[in-house]
Amino acid sequence: MSADENAPSQTGLSRQTLGMGLGFIGIAIFGGTLPATRLAVTSLDPFFITVGRAAASGLLSAALLLVLRRRWPNARQIRTMMICIVTIVFGFPGLMALAMLTVPAAHGGVVLGILPLTTAAAASLILGERPSVRFWLLAVLGTTVVVAFALRDSGGGIAIGDVYLFLAAISTSIGYVFSADLSHEMPGWEVISWILVLALPLTLPLAIWLWPANPGAVSTGAWIAFAYVSVFSMFVGFFAWNAGLVMGGVARVSQVQLLQTFVTLGLSAVVNGEHVGPSTIAVAALVVAIVAAGRNARIAQKVPEAG
Repeated sequence: MSADENAPSQTGLSRQTLGMGLGFIGIAIFGGTLPATRLAVTSLDPFFITVGRAAASGLLSAALLLVLRRRWPNARQIRTMMICIVTIVFGFPGLMALAMLTVPAAHGGVVLGILPLTTAAAASLILGERPSVRFWLLAVLGTTVVVAFALRDSGGGIAIGDVYLFLAAISTSIGYVFSADLSHEMPGWEVISWILVLALPLTLPLAIWLWPANPGAVSTGAWIAFAYVSVFSMFVGFFAWNAGLVMGGVARVSQVQLLQTFVTLGLSAVVNGEHVGPSTIAVAALVVAIVAAGRNARIAQKVPEAG
């Protein structure tokens, strides 16, 4: 641990403490995405929510990049960002919105609680990282628990909402890996900003085309929820999260992510009025425990070949 991490800032708090605080703010924002989406789809088309949130955050990103005069990414970076557009901008939000039409947000929070493990698995396939046998055993165990939970909640069969959630997890895991790889070359906030800006030629026209025919008929709660996922889930949350990782250290602050499932469960009860029973909380705690153990399992980096 470096001395700078514990050095007091102008507020009197150490950088580590501020980093943990910002990290939690980011996770709290992300934890509200499922409940807000669940509320939004009560009055808004899920496809409009998908492209609308990306268009709104893309315009905010464009303004920020212009003000800060950031240099355009190179051709190779743009090609990687195109993969992120498919997976993060369209894949995950779209599949999640479709899932929220049929399953509760609390249910989705438990299923998506396995994201850190699926992301690590994607990294092993895409970046050549080599997780240990212990990691793979925990990944299989975590997946089994989530599948069993989904089967129990759907009366013994896999509901279409669960299929959407599993596909959403795969999509966003791929996107996270490619965007994280780009974050070695530019700040994380700039990566997501460029991804959203590059998607604007698609998202903005589609958002205008899918705009509700009668906006006044849409409930106020749905519009507020749409604004939340547009401004906070896809924009502000990334700033708090990435700033927290920088200030407090990636390894330390990233552990706060384990709290996201419980934030989603709490907000599902408050925002959506869902009943979160003891069994759901118990399964969520088990998934989080497995994820925590999996994150501590050894993952070796790919060794470049000589030559």
